Amino acid sequence: MAAIDGEVAAAQPCDAATRRSCEFARDGARLNPFLTAALLLPGVVPAAALAQSMPDQGLFSLQYLDYRDWQPGAARMTVRNPSLYVMTPFAERYTFEGSLVYDAMSGASPLWFDTLSGASGLGVTDYRTAGDAKVTRYFDRYSIGAGVAYSHERDFISRAGSLDARWWTADKNTTLAFGFAGESDYIHPSARELDNGRRHSLDFLVGITQNLSPVDIVQSNLTYATGHGYYSDPYKTLDQRPGERRVLAWQTRYNHHFTVADATLQLGYRFLADSFGGDSHTFDVAWAQALPQGFTLTPSVRYYTQGAADFWFGPPFPQGFVNGQDYTADTRLSAFGAWTAGLRLTRTFADGWRVELSGDFYRQRGDWRIFGGGSEGLLPFSARWFAASVSKTF
Repeated sequence: MAAIDGEVAAAQPCDAATRRSCEFARDGARLNPFLTAALLLPGVVPAAALAQSMPDQGLFSLQYLDYRDWQPGAARMTVRNPSLYVMTPFAERYTFEGSLVYDAMSGASPLWFDTLSGASGLGVTDYRTAGDAKVTRYFDRYSIGAGVAYSHERDFISRAGSLDARWWTADKNTTLAFGFAGESDYIHPSARELDNGRRHSLDFLVGITQNLSPVDIVQSNLTYATGHGYYSDPYKTLDQRPGERRVLAWQTRYNHHFTVADATLQLGYRFLADSFGGDSHTFDVAWAQALPQGFTLTPSVRYYTQGAADFWFGPPFPQGFVNGQDYTADTRLSAFGAWTAGLRLTRTFADGWRVELSGDFYRQRGDWRIFGGGSEGLLPFSARWFAASVSKTF
């Protein structure tokens, strides 16, 4: 996988070589492709340690997402993404969760980055179909869940499985979460044959959610991923990356509800350390304001900054290339900063229906990086995405 972090993936062209980078509009640490899929398809790996007991209602949700990105004078990729999610209790102590998603991608990439678009002259088209399923067994003070996931693209297949456990105190003010996942990927690019296009990874999560007061809650998760196999990008000229990767991420969130204003302040911070180099920081803030007639309006702002991978070299291409040594000119592994501004409008109805509309705008520049200088010689990058969803409890 080319991207160091999910925010990088949110900001880069989704060509055939970066197909899974198109899992753009989801929050959470991007440790490897499976954790991203787990966030996109809820229920496989616990993305957060959530205080919970056995749900007494089911949930059905449909979502449609439209994404587009561009650089000065050049439109890049368009992605359309319908998805389905279902959760239902059964047999008194069990829940089942399942998700399906389809990504349709089209656009163009620079000739020197993408063999497909350059060779055919037709641009890039790709798709992704994915699904997951999870069963959770609830006990009086803890739960145990097991899940599987599968994702298929023209040049990429991923299979994964997971186990998670959660324990909560008698008053449900504290919840501890533990998760483990394994993934096996197979990369088979259409441009050329690979001697060994396989990759395997393991992921571990530990987290805590603590109710501090009736109006304050804090959540902190630590996740570690380790993998080995093929990490290079077969569609990028001269790209050669290490055969092992380790990623450590720490994410903390804090929510405070203002009773008088009937609004909630949401704060978040994430630190991610990658063995490729390029450690990153994410800061986000949102204000969820309840309005009359069941509406909630939530503006949000996020700032993201990352350093460059140890083996990244900037323009002119192929500056820094030495045969037999790790090398990439992929701008997603460069050093930069980025801002995202979003707005979400939700309407909840008395009979369990819920409708949500959201929009986000993303802007990335090398000189916006903090904790060090940004990479030079790179054009700004912009993206926007809109999402609409409808859900029903039953």
